Amino acid sequence: MISSSKNSKRTALKALAACALAAGALGVSGIASAQTKLKWAHVYETSEPFHKYSVWAAEEIKKRSNGKYDIQVFPASSLGKEADINQGLTLGTVDIVLTGASFAGNSYKPLAITYFPFIFRDAEHQLKYARSDVFKELAKGYDDKTGNHITALNYYGARHVTSSAAKPVSKPEDMKGLKIRVPDAPAYLAFPKSLGANATPIAFAEVYLALQSGTVDAQENPLPTIEAKKFYEVQKNISLTGHIVDSLLTVVSGQLWAKLSADEKKMFNDVMQEAAEKTGREIIASETRLVEEFKKKGNNVITVDKGAFREAVLKNTKPTDHGYRQQDYDRIIAIK
Repeated sequence: MISSSKNSKRTALKALAACALAAGALGVSGIASAQTKLKWAHVYETSEPFHKYSVWAAEEIKKRSNGKYDIQVFPASSLGKEADINQGLTLGTVDIVLTGASFAGNSYKPLAITYFPFIFRDAEHQLKYARSDVFKELAKGYDDKTGNHITALNYYGARHVTSSAAKPVSKPEDMKGLKIRVPDAPAYLAFPKSLGANATPIAFAEVYLALQSGTVDAQENPLPTIEAKKFYEVQKNISLTGHIVDSLLTVVSGQLWAKLSADEKKMFNDVMQEAAEKTGREIIASETRLVEEFKKKGNNVITVDKGAFREAVLKNTKPTDHGYRQQDYDRIIAIK
């Protein structure tokens, strides 16, 4: 009887040990599967603040979620052009993107009102817009239409025209017939078209070669982008038109957003807004510095009469011509 009892105990202990091992194994695999790997895509260079603070945000989210969310950032169009990564949010091939409101506006037109020329006075005006009711309403309209969620607005910079040595732009009339590259989104067309330029949509990754080969005479982008993409090497003139004060949106796919708890949603929002603020501060500082740096590199930096450009644009086009709502335009203009 005693030996039988000992055997029973041994069997019981073995069974308990097996259960413990199984539970341990399940626990390990449970932890492994609990870590969610995410993809964050954008089209900017690794040297730019947009990438630096996307990486910062990814690390911060990993830290604040105790390793639950492991985000890899894919820069420089490595997961596709801007139109592709926006589509990727719906297809499930990317989880987070940093994108121009112009491209997000392809899904919800009113959001692209900010690309109407000279709607913003300066960077400060745009940052106030980012905190305004009109932005919250437009972002909600996009969220409702697409199922994706805008977490933050990043200051991208004031867009200026660069052109080849033979085609300096110092007054609105100089834009007439100018073959200028614009991003492949309708929002960018109001400025060149209203001034009689020949707008040519070309993907961001292909712009340098298009300028170098003379496929186009000109392009328009903020100074930090002109530096990062080395457009100053193939464009002699930089005209400080500041015709669009541009922004980027941080957008989370609807599939990911739906899976996040209320606390996680708040954490994602907080981190992404902090990253946007850090990005904006750095861009604004570099814009001031770069005017002098381009002069030192031998570029012809042209200070234009922005009022003359604004007047010429408004004479030829209005927000409703481009499918925007006049009341959104009026509310943004009125932000003080």
